[in-house]
Amino acid sequence: MQDVSNSVLPDDDDIFVTLDMDDGTQVECEIITIFDLGDQDYIVLMPLDEAGEENAEGTVYIFRYFEDEEGNPSLENIQSDEEFEAVEERFDELLDEAEFEEE
Repeated sequence: MQDVSNSVLPDDDDIFVTLDMDDGTQVECEIITIFDLGDQDYIVLMPLDEAGEENAEGTVYIFRYFEDEEGNPSLENIQSDEEFEAVEERFDELLDEAEFEEE
C-alpha cells in the first residue's frame, strides 16, 4: 500500500497528497477525483511538476482507495489488467460527462 499524507492548501478547493513511491522518492499530486466501481473506491491523482503545476503530458495515477475507521486514507496498486481496464473505462466516462456538463 502507498502511504498518503494529505496537505490541504488554505483558501483553495484543490486537495493535494504526497505519494511515497517504491523507489523512495516523493511525488506531489492533486486529487482529480475519487469514484466507486462496484464495491471498490478508486482515486485519480495528477502528479505536479517542481513548480506545482499540472504535468504537461496529462499523466495520471489511479489507485484503489481505502479509508480506515478514523478516516485515514491509504492506496493500493491495481493488480489485474481486467480491473485496471474497467477502472480506466469508468474514468474516461467521468471525463466525458464532465466535458458535456461544461458545454
